[in-house]
Amino acid sequence: MSRLRGYLAMGTICGGLLVFDLVQRGVIGPWLWLRPGSRRTVLGRWMQFLERFIAWPLEVVGGASLPPRHRVVPCRPGVLIVINHQSLLDIPLGVRALDGGYLRLVTRRRYARSIPLISHLVRLYRNPVVDPEASPGEGRRMLKSLRQIARDSDVPLMIYPEGTRTRDGEIGPFRAGGLGWILRARAFEVHAFVVDGLWQHAKFQHLLGSLNAIDARMEYVGRFDWSDPKADPEPFMDDLRGRMVDTLARMRGATGTPPPAG
Repeated sequence: MSRLRGYLAMGTICGGLLVFDLVQRGVIGPWLWLRPGSRRTVLGRWMQFLERFIAWPLEVVGGASLPPRHRVVPCRPGVLIVINHQSLLDIPLGVRALDGGYLRLVTRRRYARSIPLISHLVRLYRNPVVDPEASPGEGRRMLKSLRQIARDSDVPLMIYPEGTRTRDGEIGPFRAGGLGWILRARAFEVHAFVVDGLWQHAKFQHLLGSLNAIDARMEYVGRFDWSDPKADPEPFMDDLRGRMVDTLARMRGATGTPPPAG
């Protein structure tokens, strides 16, 4: 029965993404072209709608337990959301922390290619795109574009500073080529979160038969002000990672969750 519920939930989400891809391309995109002044309102409502749509089948149909919405992050320029990366579900959890409006997510280039809804969404929201496997020259151009977007964005940015999903549930080293470049762009109000309970459900195929086993948790680590973009970001990043590691350990201690094997 749990496997059937998982397939029904994921089938509902996939079917919805196909339909919403058409809506996004045929209605929302043209509307924003005609009414660019409505961009913040329209994209904010669309992002919040998509988060709720994805969460409903997961929780109601599939039986997953997701953390409640905790809207503490303001939608304004100079805001950066930092969150550890365990699963595809980290994205809607990050959106749940936003108090209105929308955010831009630092995105791997492969997600900007030929994925229904997602690829067009990357372009529609003007998400910065990175690719660790790019050539040195192309990689530098991507990082310069990332820094430019970070400097000019009028909505929050969200980044997974590890650069990739964890394989063991722990918080990995932060990549200076992503977070470091963003911090060099401008002063930021940094909001840090830690998620747990998702690392064993990292990929789409992991979700099909095990949604009812998901007990996801998310904790707000706090706000940290980055005031000098000319300073070396390494000490700030090290301190931030240390606080997130401590928060993850405390979360597991409070819930009795054993650390991952290995």
